Amino acid sequence: MSDTPRIIKKYPNRRLYDTATSTYITLANVKQLVLEQTPFQVIDAKTNDDLTRNILLQIILDEENSEAPMFSSDMLSQMIRFYGNAMQGMMGNYLEKNIQTFMGIQQQLQDQSRSLYGSSPMVNTEAWNQIVKMQGPAVQSLMSGYLEQSAKMFVDMQQQMQKQTQNMFSGFPFPGFGGTSGTTGTSGTAGTTGTKPEEK
Repeated sequence: MSDTPRIIKKYPNRRLYDTATSTYITLANVKQLVLEQTPFQVIDAKTNDDLTRNILLQIILDEENSEAPMFSSDMLSQMIRFYGNAMQGMMGNYLEKNIQTFMGIQQQLQDQSRSLYGSSPMVNTEAWNQIVKMQGPAVQSLMSGYLEQSAKMFVDMQQQMQKQTQNMFSGFPFPGFGGTSGTTGTSGTAGTTGTKPEEK
């Protein structure tokens, strides 16, 4: 497989032109390139802007409008709430790492299927479905363990951030950070300000 991306030009009439085959193609053809893991880049025919993400999002939208969507409405709502959030970048990395982990599990299942079906594991869809069905409980258990580990790491990271924040602001006169500066106390102790109010 060549590392040089296949250039696809998008024209104002929304038509996609594959420069490798010198033919116009459809969104379904682009999806096939994705499935075949063929590197490609979609560029605007006039401005040369990179439109690859836009096209990939269109493919996802078409798939989500099918009879078997991958994302629930609740999950999509949660993802939307992360846009503009301080943890938006971390969320993107987290999802990417989880997808990579899931792909690793899929690769292990494919390797296992080779031992059962020979050098061509994907003999047919039914054979692959049987493999996935047999390994379903094991995969779910593995993913649950991975998510629990990820949650524990996140809690540990959160606690570490809290400690770092407390250490960073401990010298500032802000209440709640454990510093002695600026605290009020009894008469004669450090931190009291101003004169004693006159008795009336």
